[in-house]
Amino acid sequence: MKSLTDKQRQVLNFIENFQEQQGMAPTVYEISDHFGIKTSTAFAHLKALERKKELSRSSKARSITLANKKNNTLYLFSGALMIPLLGRVNAGMPSESEEYKEADICIDSSMLGKCSSEKLFALRIQGESMRDLGMYEGDIIIIEQDASIHSGDVVVALVNNEVTVKTYRPAPGNIIELHPANPDFQIQRYPASEVAIQGKVVMLQRQF
Repeated sequence: MKSLTDKQRQVLNFIENFQEQQGMAPTVYEISDHFGIKTSTAFAHLKALERKKELSRSSKARSITLANKKNNTLYLFSGALMIPLLGRVNAGMPSESEEYKEADICIDSSMLGKCSSEKLFALRIQGESMRDLGMYEGDIIIIEQDASIHSGDVVVALVNNEVTVKTYRPAPGNIIELHPANPDFQIQRYPASEVAIQGKVVMLQRQF
C-alpha cells in the first residue's frame, strides 16, 4: 500500500474487513456512512485506489475487487461457497418478483448439510411477517431449489407471479396454507394450482 494517504488506507482496510465479515463488497453508500463522508468523497477515494492499482470496480453494485492477493484469499478459504443474491423477497403479503442478481455472497458450505450447492440462491428479507422465526428486514436467506418440501418447512413461494416467504402447510381440499410467524399477519390460503414453491429456506445470514 505504498503512496496511499491515511484515509485511502482506512478505506481499503474497511473494504477488506467488510468482505471478510459479510462475504461481499460494501457499496459506496456503506463506505460513506461508515466514515461520515459524502458519497462523492467516497467515490473519489475509490477512484484514487483504482489509479493506484489497489482495487478494481464496475458500475454494478458491490463490484469492488481487491487487487492484493492476500485480500482475495478471503473468498478462497476451505468450505467457502459463492452464491447469487437475487434481490428481495417479501415477508408480508406476496409482492412482485424482482429476481435480479444484486451480488454474489460468500457462505460456509459446512453449514448446509446435504444441500446441493448448484441449486442455492439467496434473497434479502423485506417485511416483518416472519419475525418470530428470527427473520428480520434486511436479513439474507439461503434457498435450495428443487428440495423436498414437507409441512412446516419455510419456503419461498410464487403465488400468481408474486413471491413471498412463509411456512408451508398443505390443507384438505387441495389447499396450500402459507403461515406467517407474526400474529399481526393472517394465514394465506390458496388453491394448490396457484402456488409454486421456488425452494426451501436452509440458512440465514444477518449483518450486524
